[in-house]
Amino acid sequence: MPVLPTVTLAAALLAAVSLSPAQAAAHRSHSVGLGAVLTSKSGGQIFGFDIDREGNDGVLATASSVEVFDQDKGKVIRSLGHYTNQDSDYVAYGIAAGDVGLIDHEVVPDGGLFPHRHYLVMNPVSGEKFTGKWTPPHHGIIVQQMAEGQSAQTTAILALDSLKRQETPLLVVSDIAANTFPNVFKLDENLFGLGNGPNLAQYTAANQAVFALSPDGGAVGGNPPVNVLIDLATGQQTKFNGYNNGFFHAGYVNGLAVDPNTGVAATTTELNAQVEFYDMNKKTGITFAQLPCSGDTDQGLSATSVANDPVNKLFLVTAPNYCDGSEGSAVLLYNERGKLVETITGFHLASGAVLNPPPRINPNKRLGWVYGGPNGDGRNQLTQFFY
Repeated sequence: MPVLPTVTLAAALLAAVSLSPAQAAAHRSHSVGLGAVLTSKSGGQIFGFDIDREGNDGVLATASSVEVFDQDKGKVIRSLGHYTNQDSDYVAYGIAAGDVGLIDHEVVPDGGLFPHRHYLVMNPVSGEKFTGKWTPPHHGIIVQQMAEGQSAQTTAILALDSLKRQETPLLVVSDIAANTFPNVFKLDENLFGLGNGPNLAQYTAANQAVFALSPDGGAVGGNPPVNVLIDLATGQQTKFNGYNNGFFHAGYVNGLAVDPNTGVAATTTELNAQVEFYDMNKKTGITFAQLPCSGDTDQGLSATSVANDPVNKLFLVTAPNYCDGSEGSAVLLYNERGKLVETITGFHLASGAVLNPPPRINPNKRLGWVYGGPNGDGRNQLTQFFY
């Protein structure tokens, strides 16, 4: 497939859906490109972050603190929590509907090996304080992923059961604000085990969780990726194969995002440096795109995470080593037909964090934040951008 070109901003705007006057004004208020760089107040590595899609606040976590920041100005407003010891830390999993933050405080007792996990709630994050606890019915679970998006009152969460229960994969359905759990479904560890790299998203309109994973661990020449839809009310599963292009085939699914209203999904795959697009209603592929400057054997140029902008019908894809790194890292914007409409370069995307989330965005402002900055590999920094 031919390489898709980078296009001008004018062409990108024509390719996107029509914007309301307020959205258009927000877009014009900033030039497309990079904005502020935020360094954690503690100076420590960032373990997860998110921003409120309907407000101005954001939250990040480090080993010693949880920090609330202004997503517009890129300034830390308040620091919460406390340092326990060098083996303990905080993790920010995300923000749910209503600006409700889910935080994990992992405390390793002095002389111990395994952390005790205390799940904390900030309701709302803009209140700048912890307001309660999140207490799943399975004690001791280990949260792995919280579905991106803030459009549903209940949130899909991928977790592992406690060590006493052999760390079986679980799909937890929770109203985080109310600390209620309509359903907890056990998942087949042979399919949803961490070795297969499951990625989680949420198709709100259909009340479904969506997984994209690699059933044979992303092996060279391996089987196609598998897309799985799970009904959040009944647990019923539907599966269909994904694209498996390239000389070495697709390998691991690196990232997944789903438009919560239309059910259009995008994934990125490791071995072939491609982005794939699917219709979750029809359970079929729409198209795939080769990343710019790459061929289908260029594993080192592969994209990683994906975020969805349901307002402007866009997918934001992160490419840590864009075009061999000659232009730094990049965020590439695709529409739901799989067409590349905008490329933003000059980032320094970080890698290797305990939790490395996709771009966190405020669609109405056409504003986002990514993990990483110019300070070395930037693991203690976030970079703002406008699209």
